[in-house]
Amino acid sequence: MTLMEFFGCSFIAFGPAFALFIFTISRDPLRVIVLIASAFFWLLALLISSILWYAVVPLRKELAFGLVFSVIFQELFRYLFYKILRKADDGLKKVSQTGQDMHVAPRDMTNKHIMSYVSGLGYGIMCGAFSLINVLADMAGPGTIGIYGDSQYFFVSSAVLTLCFILLHTFWGVIFFDAWDQKKYYMIGVVVASHMLVSCLTLLNQRTESRPDPVYLASIIPAYIVMFVMGFLAFVTAGGTYDNLKRSFTCLSSRKYEID
Repeated sequence: MTLMEFFGCSFIAFGPAFALFIFTISRDPLRVIVLIASAFFWLLALLISSILWYAVVPLRKELAFGLVFSVIFQELFRYLFYKILRKADDGLKKVSQTGQDMHVAPRDMTNKHIMSYVSGLGYGIMCGAFSLINVLADMAGPGTIGIYGDSQYFFVSSAVLTLCFILLHTFWGVIFFDAWDQKKYYMIGVVVASHMLVSCLTLLNQRTESRPDPVYLASIIPAYIVMFVMGFLAFVTAGGTYDNLKRSFTCLSSRKYEID
C-alpha cells in the first residue's frame, strides 16, 4: 500500500513537469542547459536563506521567519538569473545562426518567452524536488499512514501542493521576465506578492496548539486559484489569444482523426 502511494504521489507531483520536460525541452541542448542553470540558482537561493536561518538563532523555531526570507531570496535570484540570461542574448543569437548540421541551432531560444518558460520550469522542478523528496522517502514504507493519529491526507496533500508550486514557478518565470523587459513593475509586485501569499498559506498545514489538525483544503484551494490566475496571466503575457488557443485545439483534433 505504501509503495503504491509512493508512485501515485510521485506521478501527481512530477508527472506534468516530466511531460513538459520530455516534449518541450529534452530535445534542445540549450534549453536543457538553461533549465539546469535555473535549478542551480534556486539552490543558491536556498543556500543563502538557510545560512540566514542558521545565523539568527532566536528565530530558528519560527517557521514563518525562514519562509518569508526564502521567498525573498528566491525572487532575488530569479532576477539575477534574468539579468544573466539577458546578457547572454548575443551568444544565443550566434548559436541560433549555427548550421543545422551541428544540431545545435535552436532558433526559438532567441524567443524571450521560451527562455523564461524554461527557467521557470527549472526553478519549479528543483523547488518541488526539495519540497517532496524527504516525504517520498518516508512514504515508501514500511508503515501505515495515520497509525499514530497523523492525517492520512498528508502525503497526497503534499504531492498536490508540490505540483501547484512547480506550475506556479513556471508561470511566475514567464510573467517576471516579461515584466522586467516591458518595465511593468506592478507585475513584478504581483509575482512576489502571489509567491509570498501561496507560501504563507502552507503554514496552515502546520500543527499548533490551537489547531491540532491541519486544514489542507484551506491552503490547497486558494493556492490552485492563484495558480490558474497566474497561468492565465502567463498565457496572455506570452502572446496567447483565444484564436490561437482555438487553432491549437483544432490542429490537435485533426491530428487525432488522422491517427484514427
